Amino acid sequence: MKKYYYLVHIQYLGFRYHGWMKQPGVKTIESMVEKTLGFILGHTRFKILGASRTDAKVSAHHSAFELFVREPLNTRRLLQDFDLNLPNDIKVSKVEAVDSSFNILNSPESKEYIYLFSYGEKTHPFCASLMSSFMDELDIDLMKQGAGLFLGKHNFTRYCTKPKPGAVLEREIQVSRIEENKLFFASFFPPKSWVYHIRSRGFLRYQVRLIMGQLLRLGRGEIQLDDIKASLTGDDHRPFRHIASGSGLILNKIKFK
Repeated sequence: MKKYYYLVHIQYLGFRYHGWMKQPGVKTIESMVEKTLGFILGHTRFKILGASRTDAKVSAHHSAFELFVREPLNTRRLLQDFDLNLPNDIKVSKVEAVDSSFNILNSPESKEYIYLFSYGEKTHPFCASLMSSFMDELDIDLMKQGAGLFLGKHNFTRYCTKPKPGAVLEREIQVSRIEENKLFFASFFPPKSWVYHIRSRGFLRYQVRLIMGQLLRLGRGEIQLDDIKASLTGDDHRPFRHIASGSGLILNKIKFK
């Protein structure tokens, strides 16, 4: 029987979800999308496969999933049906037909995450879903230097939690920088906030949050730049424990081939 393939671009606020991947007993983005699709299509003879498995409370400005069905769909109508039936914290921005040669796991050229944060005072509670706030004083200039150390190819053994057997622990980071936040604005945001940009073809489990955790430790004066350099050699296999909160992390953009 012939199959039909669709690439669905999606945005979501992850604060009330337990990540992307469907899990028993908890609310996830994938389970909500599947429930909505079942209602729209009137059956469950379909399959979806996500481009990225975001963690609990992590949001997505741009993510995607591939939809596999056995009947052709009107992409415009499907987009309208998603708009009508998904909750307000999930939005489908585009639906496009692809063919059997498209593989959502191998097609991304890069994935970019951003981490929004502020420091020095507790932020308005409305910030909690998008931004992490730290009461400590942080040395932003030193953190900027630390972010630059992650550029290029390195061994990220210490920046991964429970890697699968055979996981490739050497990864190349294409972008790693901290700058003042000019991306997202709200009346309740603090006067100044910061954003960490990081881009690679793919990331290990908790890798970005573990990197952010070390940058925060650097900013607090708990470690030095040389400690970050040493952590990227692969000589020490002990994983880091300081994982930054998921609520400041956003999957910003996936670039497909």
